[in-house]
Amino acid sequence: MSLTDQASQIREGEELDAVRVDAYLKGQLQDLQGPLTISQFPGGASNLTYLLQYPDRALVLRRPPFGRKAKSAHDMGREFRILNRLNDGFPYCPKALLHCTDEAVIGAEFYVMERIEGIILRSDLPAELAFTPEKTRALCESFIDKLVELHGVDYQACGLGDLGKPEGYVQRQIEGWCDRYEKALTPDAPLWEEVKAWLSEKMPADHPKPALVHNDYRFDNVILDPQDPMRIIGVLDWELTTIGDPLMDLGNTLAYWVEASDPAPVQLLRRQPSNAPGMLTRAEFVAYYAERAGIRIDTFDYYYCYGLFRLAGIAQQIYYRYYHGQTRDARFAPFVKMNGLLEQMALRVIRASTL
Repeated sequence: MSLTDQASQIREGEELDAVRVDAYLKGQLQDLQGPLTISQFPGGASNLTYLLQYPDRALVLRRPPFGRKAKSAHDMGREFRILNRLNDGFPYCPKALLHCTDEAVIGAEFYVMERIEGIILRSDLPAELAFTPEKTRALCESFIDKLVELHGVDYQACGLGDLGKPEGYVQRQIEGWCDRYEKALTPDAPLWEEVKAWLSEKMPADHPKPALVHNDYRFDNVILDPQDPMRIIGVLDWELTTIGDPLMDLGNTLAYWVEASDPAPVQLLRRQPSNAPGMLTRAEFVAYYAERAGIRIDTFDYYYCYGLFRLAGIAQQIYYRYYHGQTRDARFAPFVKMNGLLEQMALRVIRASTL
């Protein structure tokens, strides 16, 4: 059994016209030969990712989701530009090859990039890796090191200085996610009123050193070398990348981090092997990040709570499409329950916080 991440059958309602795609690609990339086979990668609840397999070359296509989209979200041209310019400064992102603005090809803009073939960790560590707790800890630290490295990239030198406005970043994130959450509300969704009020009241100043933030950094967006699974060779999903507060980015990552001691209901949210023996706890994660980044973090409650709220907002936007029949993907049916659990987690953080 191969541990390399595999594409599979395309989900119903998310098919692409292989004839149109093939004709377009062969008109743009002169070295493509033979028939095209299209399959779909299993992950991804936002932008959709497809494997374009030719006899001698594999490419990856990214397109926006079907159905209602948040304003300014799913900008294929922006993501293409980030990959194009960032690769020199952060060589773990895939190389982008072309950006198509002609929606007649597949019904939406899209871009195509190289495929980085490797292992992607999802819910659990594959038994075949036979990781000891010591190896798991080393991999976890390497995972954090890559985030620290990204936050240290000279984004001006990469030509990405205009990607975002660092001034007022924290305030814009809180106000923006409050607004997006309101617009995605469904009758069965929690309101988050107490959490939103706390986030507004306790808002910290922006970090003194703005950074390039990934905004979706987690293990299933990281690719491991099949020949040396301890080595990270790729980082995926750059659609939310901007310039902002690196601690807000760390909060986003920690919102996904379900540790072994978390209660059973929280374990239901786990989508990565963050509970495996050897993985750092959230507190250890923050301490290691601070040490490697050379900064001091006195309390992380605010950033973690923000990360939980933002994750709920993302889940609710996806659930909104499902609730209104804009997608038939059954994976999204329980997202509103996930939303409610995230609210309870955030409330526990607030009630225990010394802020």
